[in-house]
Amino acid sequence: MSSLLSEQAGLPAQQAFSRLLKFWRKVFDLSQEELAYAINSSARHISRLENGHVHPSFDMVEKIAAFLKLKERDTSHLLIAAGFMAKPAQTDFHASRLSWLRKAMKLTLRALDPYPSVLINEAGKILMVNKGWVHFYTPIVGRQALQSAVNHFEFLFELHHHHSKAMQDALALILMNLQQENLLRPDPTIAALLHRLSQCRGVPADWALRAAKLEPMASFKTELEIEGKLQSFYSVSQTVGAMGPTAYVSEPRLTVNTLYPEDESRPKMQMPDSVMPHPLLFY
Repeated sequence: MSSLLSEQAGLPAQQAFSRLLKFWRKVFDLSQEELAYAINSSARHISRLENGHVHPSFDMVEKIAAFLKLKERDTSHLLIAAGFMAKPAQTDFHASRLSWLRKAMKLTLRALDPYPSVLINEAGKILMVNKGWVHFYTPIVGRQALQSAVNHFEFLFELHHHHSKAMQDALALILMNLQQENLLRPDPTIAALLHRLSQCRGVPADWALRAAKLEPMASFKTELEIEGKLQSFYSVSQTVGAMGPTAYVSEPRLTVNTLYPEDESRPKMQMPDSVMPHPLLFY
C-alpha cells in the first residue's frame, strides 16, 4: 500500500478521477487489459483515462464501480472526481438501524439546552426539538402553533414579518440554499417549499441577487421581534453525517440549528424545571 501512496503523490498534474482509477485498479491487482475486458472497454481507453487524456462518461464510472464492487463511499468519491453528482441511497432517519443516531441526536439536543435547537432534514422537516426550543418559542407563537409546526423554514418565515436588512439577508440565504439544493438534486417537495417561501411577507423580490452578494454562510446573524422589541441572535447550523463520504452526499442529511442570543441576558435563556410537552421532544 505504501507504494500506491507514493505513486499517487507523484501525480499532481493528473485529474482526480485519473488518480483514483489507477489507485483502485492497483488495489485490486488488475491490469489495464483485465479492467477493460471486464467493463467491455479497451486497454487503450483505460490508459487514456488514467493519463487524463479523456473524460469518463457517467455510465463508465458506474461500470467501473460496479465491477470493483466499491461501497457507496468510494463510488461517490469516484463520481465526484469525474465531475458527476453522487447518488447516495436515501436513508430514513426513523429506520430501525439508525436507532443509535436518534439516541445521539437526542443527547446532542439535550446538551444544547437552554439554547433553542432543532434537528431538521435537507427539506427543513422538523425531526426533533429540545426543551430550550419549546420554552423559547411557546410565548412567541403560542402552544398550538408550536405543536403544529412541521417545517423549520416555514416556521421561521412565518415569524419574520419585518423588513430589516439583516432579516432579509437571512431569508435570502435560506432561499438560495434551497434553490441550489433543488437545482443539484431536483426534488418536487423542495421545489414546492421554495415556491411557498418565496411568496412570504418580508422576502425581498431580488432575494437571489441579494444572496449572491453575500457570503454563503450556514450560520449567520438574524433578528426576532420579542415583546415588541427587535433582538439579535446568531443562527448556527451544524451538519450531521451518518452514512456516506461527505456532508454533501451523506445520508440521512441532517442539520442541527441552534439560536444563540447576541446579548445572553436578553432575552433570558434560563428554563424552568419543566416545560410544556411537544410531540418532537423526546426527553
